[in-house]
Amino acid sequence: MTDTSSPAAMSSTDALMRLAEVLESRKPANGGDPEASYVARLLHKGPDAFLKKVGEEATEVVMAAKDVDHGAPASKLVYEVADLWFHTMVALAHYGLSPADVVNELARREGLSGLEEKAMRKVKDREAEEGSSA
Repeated sequence: MTDTSSPAAMSSTDALMRLAEVLESRKPANGGDPEASYVARLLHKGPDAFLKKVGEEATEVVMAAKDVDHGAPASKLVYEVADLWFHTMVALAHYGLSPADVVNELARREGLSGLEEKAMRKVKDREAEEGSSA
């Protein structure tokens, strides 16, 4: 995991938080104008619009990674991941969440074995299914 106490990491976190504030301000309920703002337009159209963009951008990340494997500059992957992060942040904003929520979840997982964490999720999912069918 990256050192989050370094100046570069802190400025990166600050950039995410500033972007989250801008996205929040672009919500139609907060005065965002769909005629003047791409984000306001996406949010105004609703989840189908921005979730479609998340799917498109995820596919573009996969394709960019494959291109990098075949000699394209790594900056191509960074560019596509930035688009994906942006559109997932639009989704977070819509659902009243922020990058801090994601960072907190990653911090919660820090030090956990990925296999253990996945197994714990399966148990919780199974318990939830059993509880809802009872």
